[in-house]
Amino acid sequence: MNNTVRPSAIAAYEDWPAYVRAHPRYRAGTPASQEFADALGVPGASAAPQVQVQWEEEHDGVTTSQLSWQLGFGPRTTGWLVRPAGSSGQLPGVLALHCHGGNKFGGADRLVELPDSHPSAAAARAGLYDGQALATETARRGFAVLAHDSFAWGSRGFDLSTPPWRTGAGLEARRAQWRQDGVVPSEADLYNAAAGIHEDTVAKTAGLLGTSLAGMVAHDDLAALDILAGLPGVDAGRLGCMGFSGGGGRSLALAALTPAIRASAITCMMTTFESLLPAYLDAHSWLLQTPGLWKLGDWPELTARSPAAAFLVQYALADQLFPEAGMRQAHTILENLHPADRYTGAFWPGGHVFTAAMQDQAFEFLGRTLGATAPLPADDASHRIPSSPQGPHS
Repeated sequence: MNNTVRPSAIAAYEDWPAYVRAHPRYRAGTPASQEFADALGVPGASAAPQVQVQWEEEHDGVTTSQLSWQLGFGPRTTGWLVRPAGSSGQLPGVLALHCHGGNKFGGADRLVELPDSHPSAAAARAGLYDGQALATETARRGFAVLAHDSFAWGSRGFDLSTPPWRTGAGLEARRAQWRQDGVVPSEADLYNAAAGIHEDTVAKTAGLLGTSLAGMVAHDDLAALDILAGLPGVDAGRLGCMGFSGGGGRSLALAALTPAIRASAITCMMTTFESLLPAYLDAHSWLLQTPGLWKLGDWPELTARSPAAAFLVQYALADQLFPEAGMRQAHTILENLHPADRYTGAFWPGGHVFTAAMQDQAFEFLGRTLGATAPLPADDASHRIPSSPQGPHS
């Protein structure tokens, strides 16, 4: 008899099934949004989490606060609020959504200027964001910006220190290749290799629970949006979101799920589903490929489920992940769906990168749509986030 105990396939998330059973359905504001939420299997939310301030500092024109909250299952979430230093009054709020990037060791830290950035975050900024910290740069334009680790990334990652059976077998093959090549992997390399293999297990678990990877990520993003809307100094009537690659898909999904989003910037994450077949499907993660989603319409058509948002969609003509024909077809669909004041499409040279020039266009779009103005010096402390003296909440 084999008494070997297999490791958990969802370590750090053993309470995930019970949470989904207790909160099976997100309640959207419109029938169109509800249909999309049900297709993704977005769970409902538990009680609003209490937000704790870990630290706050001012540097180079912005004030950065590290926050944390507990969503009721899995590890505690880390996020960063970045605002113009000395700002007062109500600022428009932006949720900055990190990309997939094959890097689950980190999350939103790649979007924020931090005094102790991990090398993996710095590498993501250098390789994908033209060396800029997207959330910090957005805040310098007059926004209150929240960047958070979403489900399965960074602080919300799975514990893969003892990988489950299939993940462990794949990781050992990767280790053997590293040894053959004389490579000494870093902690981030090891985690990301395991997480890349483990994503299939996460997607299978989500499907078993009646949800999806994209639905769970949307759950975390909706919670972060509610937190942003409730923070002091944030105008809950002027909220937007932005993201590159997988973050761009999250930006589209968030706008389609809630009327609270007034502006959605989507970078390097737009095409038709059909254009991915047969050669481009393998380039994408489970974030894009939720089973049954195509039944609701094509990827660009999902924007029509947003009752309020204006959209900026940025396409990279040499994007390795999307064929140009699919991007141009999506652009035509979007032009036919939305009036000129609700959709702007921009084709940029280059590959799958969110360049500084593209970021400038996104900042201008958000500023114009949400009404951002130059930050004013503070004359009181009304914009400060109250710290919790009780310590972490769970």
